[in-house]
Amino acid sequence: MRCPRPFVGFVAVTAFAVASIAVPAPFADGRERLRDRIMERMGADNAPKVPGSETISYGADPLQALDIWRAKGAKGPAPLIVFVHGGGWKRGDKDNATGRFKAVHYPGQGYAFASINYRLVPAAKVEQQAADVAGAVRALVDRAAALGIDRRRIVLMGHSAGAHLVALVGTDERYLKGAGLSFADIAGVIPIDGAAYDVPAQMSDGPPIMQKTYAQAFGTDPARQKALSPTAQAVAPNAPAFLLLYVQRPDGVRQAKALGAALEKGGSRVEHGSFPGEGLKGHAEINRSLGDPGYAPTGAVDAWLKRLFAR
Repeated sequence: MRCPRPFVGFVAVTAFAVASIAVPAPFADGRERLRDRIMERMGADNAPKVPGSETISYGADPLQALDIWRAKGAKGPAPLIVFVHGGGWKRGDKDNATGRFKAVHYPGQGYAFASINYRLVPAAKVEQQAADVAGAVRALVDRAAALGIDRRRIVLMGHSAGAHLVALVGTDERYLKGAGLSFADIAGVIPIDGAAYDVPAQMSDGPPIMQKTYAQAFGTDPARQKALSPTAQAVAPNAPAFLLLYVQRPDGVRQAKALGAALEKGGSRVEHGSFPGEGLKGHAEINRSLGDPGYAPTGAVDAWLKRLFAR
């Protein structure tokens, strides 16, 4: 991570404290709040916003907004990447959770790049967040000609909670249909280091420190938890292609592999990108650095996009 040495030390110490599960129950809430503050500091990118974007509202709520950067040097309608930020379904913002490289790298590769905000828990439900992702795509499709977008070559990309949301939209067509779209409008999906693709499993054996966040987002109804699980929704049809990116967090690896197997069974083309990185630091780094030409996952995504759009 590109951060001053004192902050690295802070992360190392606090991440160790957060990772410990032998914490008395009265301290659980405080531990989760500490984790939230760490995630905010690690996930935020204090670089200035990349200039040249256009902001579009896709709903009445102030959070229903997106920024789009047009493709550089495109000779005709360009493919579009739509990024969905993370933040435990309850925090995060397109201005500080997109990472500093994506909005430069992907337009430079000839793709339009959009980063969206969406309504947050607890004011909104996860179902509404997935609907927001679809609604943002609808707004871009409606403006495709004016923005120079090829509406048949759209990829959804999301990190953490955003990875769950793009995977859900890519497996449960109800959200796209609610926006007047279908899987025919989505060329592929890139979930980045998510770990809630199978919600009941994650609430059963995922990190104890995340259980309050999961309970707030997904509730206690098993039927709702299953309905919000991309792995459970991955019977055909689904979006046609997925690239599952992850670092070496045991629950993230386990969940991504299970989702990949379910997607393949459902008929989607699936590729995996497994990269170094552990804990919160690795989880944040794969988002912060994606788009940096010197960062290995960037090359993997570039190659996958070229194959996808060459079809």
